[in-house]
Amino acid sequence: MNPKEFYTCFVEWVQSLFKSTTGELIAMDGKTSRGSFSKAKKQSATHLVNAWSKLNGVDLGQYKVSDKSNEITALPKLLSLLQVEGCIISIDAMGCQRELAKQIIEAKADYILALKGNQKTLHEQVTHLFTHTAIEGVGEDVDMSGGRIQVRKCSVI
Repeated sequence: MNPKEFYTCFVEWVQSLFKSTTGELIAMDGKTSRGSFSKAKKQSATHLVNAWSKLNGVDLGQYKVSDKSNEITALPKLLSLLQVEGCIISIDAMGCQRELAKQIIEAKADYILALKGNQKTLHEQVTHLFTHTAIEGVGEDVDMSGGRIQVRKCSVI
C-alpha cells in the first residue's frame, strides 16, 4: 500500500467525521515522539506537527517534519491538507510567519499567532499597536497542570 495514498485517504476519512463550525478552534503544534531517538541506530527523533480540533476532540491530521528541518516547513503542508474555512487556527510562536498567515487567510480562516520577543521589530510594532489602540475585548484562561499555573491572555483590537 502506498503510504502517501493511505495518508490522503485517512485525512479525508477523519475530515468526514469532523463537524466543522464557524469559529471552531484548530490548534496546530509540533511534538517530538517520545522514544523515537536512537543514538545506537543513528536514528534522529521523529517530530510531527498536528492539527487538533478542540470541539471534536480529535487530531485532524499530522505531518512529519523532515529531518534537519523544523515546524516552519511542515505547518503549511499540513494546513494545505485540511479544510479550515470559517475556523480559527492557533499556532505557537514558531508559526508566526507571513506566508503561513497568508495561507490561512486564503483558506478563508482566521488565525491566532503567538509572538515572542525574539522577533524584535515585529514585537515592538505589536506592542506599540496594543498600547495605542482601543482594546475591544480580553479573554483569559488559567490552567493548572504539570505542577505549574499558566495564564493565557488574549486581547482583541
